[in-house]
Amino acid sequence: MRHRRIDRTAATPRGLATTVAIATALGTVIGTAAGTAAAEGRPGSALTASALTGSPLTGVWRMDGYGTVVAIDGGRLTTYDVTAHSCVPGWITATQAGPPGPDGTVRYVMGTNAVTLTPRGRDRLVDREEGGVGTKDLNRIPALPALCTTPAPNDPLAVFDRFWEDFAENYPFFAAKGIDWRTVRDEQRRRITPATTTEQLQEVFVDMLRPLGDAHTGLARIVDGQPTGVFGGRRPGSTVRTKELTTRAGEAVAAQLTGPEQLFAGGKLGVGRLPDDVGYLRVGSFDGYTDGDYRSQVAELDKALDALLAAPDGLTGLVLDVRLNGGGSDALGLHIAARLTDRPYLAYRKVARNDPADPTKFTRPVPVPVEPSDGEHFTGPVALLTSSISASAAETFTQALMGRSPHVTRIGENTQGVFSDVLIKPLSPDFAVVLPNEEYLTRSGGTFDGPGIAPDLRTPVYSPEELAALKDSALSTARRVLAEDAGSDRRR
Repeated sequence: MRHRRIDRTAATPRGLATTVAIATALGTVIGTAAGTAAAEGRPGSALTASALTGSPLTGVWRMDGYGTVVAIDGGRLTTYDVTAHSCVPGWITATQAGPPGPDGTVRYVMGTNAVTLTPRGRDRLVDREEGGVGTKDLNRIPALPALCTTPAPNDPLAVFDRFWEDFAENYPFFAAKGIDWRTVRDEQRRRITPATTTEQLQEVFVDMLRPLGDAHTGLARIVDGQPTGVFGGRRPGSTVRTKELTTRAGEAVAAQLTGPEQLFAGGKLGVGRLPDDVGYLRVGSFDGYTDGDYRSQVAELDKALDALLAAPDGLTGLVLDVRLNGGGSDALGLHIAARLTDRPYLAYRKVARNDPADPTKFTRPVPVPVEPSDGEHFTGPVALLTSSISASAAETFTQALMGRSPHVTRIGENTQGVFSDVLIKPLSPDFAVVLPNEEYLTRSGGTFDGPGIAPDLRTPVYSPEELAALKDSALSTARRVLAEDAGSDRRR
């Protein structure tokens, strides 16, 4: 019940790789709320209050982690964002769609997004988000917290404290980044007075966010109900995606393909062939394939995968390219992984920080598997191209492929180092903030947050010299590795 991922599209001229993405994420949520209101006017799109009499979901629920309280009444789901000293209405308002299933599962829609809630006894619900992975638990509470029954103050100091508490109670990575958040609060709070302007408060927030170097953090201004990204974090030294870079990178790839790419999803997916019967799949995003819901996104992805694997026995290898992929839906990444295996395996386990006072406490790990799909499969050698632009769902996809056998050879650069879904927390009528609160665990219990996933073979990626010469060392290396694998198979 928060925005699933952030898809990092083209960056601003200032190089803030997430400012556009934050506006997109917030705009999606605001737009889905409007879409839900419109849906309520369609016959059969929502149940009336009278139809919900005695519904086991009616009531107030606290999510395990995420700083979220959910109120369900009369077919409407409403969220609240709660800290120790504050409660403000959340971005999400959803409407029940259709009657409960045989097990009591109820589906709620938010425009093109949807979530299902399944009762487990009277006092527990299990949340599953379409397009997301894993589950979350909600536990019944007697009533809305007292803080949620009166409007929250919006003076500069109150908004500052709300910002600080959102991070203090949810952000998992202060220790890893060597940042004492209490010291940051003490230093920055001195700058706040009753006369602090919105612009000055924005400057304070940006000064607090920038040292995190975290591409899943950001700040948006709300003007006339519309969000505008004003800051987005980024790991120092990472590449910024621009339209020019995207164009030149495409030209460098095209120089090695045996023919033009087949384009799908409005160009976000590209299928091609390399010499020696090697297939090529460019995944520019894990979202936005259609204007419809998650199921329509899967259908469009399957068109590309069916074209790629039309004759899997004729392929000697596959190159998967996520170097320009800024994220989207984890589930779409798993959908690709499911076409590359004939046996189930563990992709990763998800946990979320769930103790506001203790940053070492997390929810129980939820395993996320890769299950072989019913479509055509390819189980031969695969190379994956990554860069520092590869972020969020592109990274969970990379992590999911690490459990595949035979091994997927990673080539290029470290990924960006941000894996969590993002929380969108409203701060005031003027501001909203974006932050992560989850970890995606390896089999050994570690994570790749911060430095990202390292390649097996490090090569230049989008260097000015290579782009000028239409060279692509990572793709050339992938072709060499796959040729060696094919030769080894023939010798066996």
